[in-house]
Amino acid sequence: MRYLLAVFLLSCLALTGCAVNQGAPETDNESNKGTPIKVKNSVDETVDRKTGQQISNHLVELASQVPQVNDATAVVLGKFAVVGIDVNSNLERNKVESIKYTVAESLMHDPYGANAIVIADADTNARLREMGREIQEGRPIAGILDELAAIVGRVVPEVPTEILDNQQKQPTNQNNDQLNQKEEQMLEKNQEEQSNDHLKK
Repeated sequence: MRYLLAVFLLSCLALTGCAVNQGAPETDNESNKGTPIKVKNSVDETVDRKTGQQISNHLVELASQVPQVNDATAVVLGKFAVVGIDVNSNLERNKVESIKYTVAESLMHDPYGANAIVIADADTNARLREMGREIQEGRPIAGILDELAAIVGRVVPEVPTEILDNQQKQPTNQNNDQLNQKEEQMLEKNQEEQSNDHLKK
């Protein structure tokens, strides 16, 4: 029975394949007979610097609105941007990181700043400012890209995503023996009651 079903299916498949091929149009090689095909270049090779400058100004405006940001600069190439912020040099490191996070959060909600990297280093900020000036003067993009890659390479660590995933790490055991057996049972009972009460609501 299986053999007959397999033969039937294969013959149907073969007949269907032959029927489709009968009405097939001529291939390009047969119809053109050596005539060259003209294709329009759809890649826009010109970089619209004005648009990049407008986006850069917009990102600078967004970053400057964050409290304790004295000044900002941005370099935009394509859909990526590097935003440098100038903060008070007397601020503690954790406060500077908090300001950077606030700037990054404000840029994240903006369509132009979603792929931006925020930098608060004074030297790097000065380099970004110089790069922005060179872009406005029309310096070739290749040199600017190399310098921008060096900046981003210094700031962003090269860490594979597997390292960032801490699901494989075992939790520490140093706090496991803080409760005696009776206290641990009471704690588990309270947690169970609370979770059951939560489910009833």
